[in-house]
Amino acid sequence: MKRAFVAAAALTLALPALALAEPVTYKVDSSHSGVNFSIRHFVSNVPGRFKDFSGTIVYDKANPAASKVDFSVQAASVDTGNSDRDAHLRTADFFDTEKFPAWTFSSTQVKAKDADTLEVTGDLTAHGVTKKVTLDVDFLGTVKTPKSEKAGFETSFTINRKDFGIVWNRVLDAGGTVLGDDVKVTVSIEADHPLAPAPAR
Repeated sequence: MKRAFVAAAALTLALPALALAEPVTYKVDSSHSGVNFSIRHFVSNVPGRFKDFSGTIVYDKANPAASKVDFSVQAASVDTGNSDRDAHLRTADFFDTEKFPAWTFSSTQVKAKDADTLEVTGDLTAHGVTKKVTLDVDFLGTVKTPKSEKAGFETSFTINRKDFGIVWNRVLDAGGTVLGDDVKVTVSIEADHPLAPAPAR
């Protein structure tokens, strides 16, 4: 009887820890996050961003393999600071946003690379083409506010736009092309997990 009581007490004490170890679902806070890119134009790197994006991150710190990422970007929300250029990017020469409105990433595997870095593999779909990519994602930590727990994540990677069927370019008379093929992308995420309100005293 005493042994059973001790076992029951130990399980009771362990329950809060087990609950804390469960995966936590965070929703991307787009007002405190960013999806930015740059590409070579002649001899400089021209920056841009996407203003409309959303996603969820299921993060299990104790068991990263149980984590999951789903992310979506509205291609028509591209913003390079030049309205004429943005309008051209939305056409069939580039993004063809009427035909391919959303670009998505859905993870298929998550591994812990070290204490602060996740190796996230998944399917990146852009311009109607899906490619498997592996991203190093920095985990920036968590903090609790009165209403939510916030988590920070960031990744930077490079893709070749031609791999996704975006091939428009122009050859210069002096040699070379107007645009480069490599696109450098940085995704900075602040995400929220709502907390239950504190009980009234």
